[in-house]
Amino acid sequence: MASGTEPHAAGGERVLVCASRFNEAVTRRLVDGALATLREHGFGEDRVDVVWVPGAFELPVTLQRCLATSRYCVAVAVGAIVRGETPHFDYIARETTRGLGDVALRHGVPIGFGVLTCDTLDQALARAGGAAGNKGGEAAAAAVEALRAIRRVERDAPA
Repeated sequence: MASGTEPHAAGGERVLVCASRFNEAVTRRLVDGALATLREHGFGEDRVDVVWVPGAFELPVTLQRCLATSRYCVAVAVGAIVRGETPHFDYIARETTRGLGDVALRHGVPIGFGVLTCDTLDQALARAGGAAGNKGGEAAAAAVEALRAIRRVERDAPA
């Protein structure tokens, strides 16, 4: 932040949905859930940008660069990390989570966490519009609610 000012969630009025293509059968459903929820909260498709990245590990850096444009008041990150036979799952899940948290704090923009960390593909599908709901939609709702809370506090703060 070269300007010396703290970032805040009152930037642009657009929403960014950043999605991992890896496990795309799952992530497409998460994106659909996020978009449906954003529409319910007044963010029509003309105010939402969807950006696809290769995998979950690329979500933080992409969000970092996109949020640096100050176009977005809220973001949603979606992906599906499914456990395999090696520790790779643990590294990717940990660093993706840490990175997204760092980006949200750095920019002061709520990022809905819709990155699934599941043991099986069936578990991931259940959380992407199946029996366990749609975590993409839930992540979008959480991010919008956080934005509204931040704006309410900023609006009501004494001058």
